[in-house]
Amino acid sequence: MSSVPDGKKLVRSPSGLRMVPENGAFNSPFSLDEPQWVPDKECPRCMQCDTKFDFIRRKHHCRRCGRCFCDKCCSKKVALPRMCFVDPVRQCAECSLVSQKEMEFYDKQLKVLLGGGTFVVTLGTSEKSETMTCRLSNNHRYLFLDGESHFEVELSRMSSMQILTDGTSPGGTSRASGMLLHYKPMGSQDAQQLRMEAADDKKVASLWLAAMHKAAKLLYEARDQ
Repeated sequence: MSSVPDGKKLVRSPSGLRMVPENGAFNSPFSLDEPQWVPDKECPRCMQCDTKFDFIRRKHHCRRCGRCFCDKCCSKKVALPRMCFVDPVRQCAECSLVSQKEMEFYDKQLKVLLGGGTFVVTLGTSEKSETMTCRLSNNHRYLFLDGESHFEVELSRMSSMQILTDGTSPGGTSRASGMLLHYKPMGSQDAQQLRMEAADDKKVASLWLAAMHKAAKLLYEARDQ
């Protein structure tokens, strides 16, 4: 184990080399814990094709699900940023497809969230609204809202999120125009409502909302693991 700048450390686990926060409390809310590997003695056969393991047919563990497979059924090495692996790791066919789909979020949509969008923001039942820029923090743990005032929403304290639409786009599909968010402010157990509606640049705001919708799915999945 060795420390590196910016509050992260390199950790070598049985699954591979990982770059994780020094303090586990600062994990990304999208991150997943490493699975427990199925013990070797409990998997005499491949859990996909039922091939029996021997000295020639070796067993391999999928780094995402922890199950046991033969080389043919667990041959792909795919990036797995949700578990903070530095390099692509061995995954079964099912898990590798999931991880490949998630890479679109990390390669594209995460950048959109970090870049931010401009919205008209209303807190609670207030009649007062404010135009603010909303973006995801670099550690992925907060939504920063900046205008004449500033406040933050911790993603781990979100209880629900609903994307609002404004009818249909020229292609015939509905376009995201806003978001209704419920969360618990720090130090409070009472849920607060936050309403965000696209301001001037509706295209950028729509892309940001679509990315936030994907982020919410990953967030809820991480909570339920």
